[in-house]
Amino acid sequence: MKTVAIAGVGLIGGSFALALRQAGFTGVIAGVSSPRTIAEALSHGIIDCEMTLAEAAGSADVVFLAQPIGRIVSLIEELAPFLGPSTLVTDAGSTKSLICAAASKFLPAGQFLGGHPMAGKESRGVSSADGGLFRGRTWVLTGAVSHPFVDWVRKIGSHVLVMGPEEHDRVVALTSHLPQLVATALGCTVGAGLERDEQLRAGGPGLIDMTRLALSPYDIWSDILVTNSGAVDTALTALIERLEGIRMRLRDGELRGDFEEGARLRRRLVNPVELG
Repeated sequence: MKTVAIAGVGLIGGSFALALRQAGFTGVIAGVSSPRTIAEALSHGIIDCEMTLAEAAGSADVVFLAQPIGRIVSLIEELAPFLGPSTLVTDAGSTKSLICAAASKFLPAGQFLGGHPMAGKESRGVSSADGGLFRGRTWVLTGAVSHPFVDWVRKIGSHVLVMGPEEHDRVVALTSHLPQLVATALGCTVGAGLERDEQLRAGGPGLIDMTRLALSPYDIWSDILVTNSGAVDTALTALIERLEGIRMRLRDGELRGDFEEGARLRRRLVNPVELG
C-alpha cells in the first residue's frame, strides 16, 4: 500500500491520516476535499498533496471515503468510471446497508470493503484530528478481506470486527444510535423540568456523563438516523417498553431485577473477558 487517498479530510479522515503516519506508514497520503479543508490539512502536515476524485480512484491503492452517508453514496457512483483495477474503496459511514448496496451496484466485486470505525468526538473538522482516535476502538468491516488496508487498521490500534451490513445496522442502532437519542431526550427532559439554571447545581457527575452525547450536532446525525430509521425505531420501541415496565415496577418497589440486569451489561462492557 503506497498511496492512500482520503475523501473528506475532517475529523475521521484526518485522524486516519495521522494514525497511519504514527504507525509507520511512509507512502503518500492524498486529500480529496474542499480547497479550504485541503489548505488546512496541508498546513498541519496531515496530508501530502491534493487529488481529484478521479485521480484518486485511478491511481491510489486505497480510497477512504470519510464523508456523511449521503455523500459517500454519491461518491461511490462518481468514482466508479475512473476506478483502477487494483484500487480498494472503503468508507467510514455510520450505517452500512445503503452504502454497501450502492457499492454492489456501481463497483466491481472485490473492490469495495465497507467499514465503520467506532470512534469520534463531539467536535468536528480537520483541526480536531487525532492520531490516537482509533486506538483500542473497534473497526467494523463488512467482509473478511485480505488486504494491506486491513493490516494497517490493526497497526493503528483498532480491533477488527466483521459484520454483514444488515447485522451492523441492527447492532449499532442499539449500541450507538439509541444512546445518542437517550442522551438527547434526557437533556430535553431535564432542561424542560428546571425553572432556573442554579437548579443544575443539584446535578452530579452522573448527569454530566449521561448527557455528553447530547452535544453531538444534528447535522452529523441526520443521515445516520434517516438511513437506519427501521432499526432505530425497533430499538426505541424496546427501550420504551422497558421504561414502561420500570414505571410499573417502581410502584411496587420491584426494580432489583432491572438494576441487576443493567449492571451485568455494564460489567460486560468494561470487562473484555466476559465478552468472550
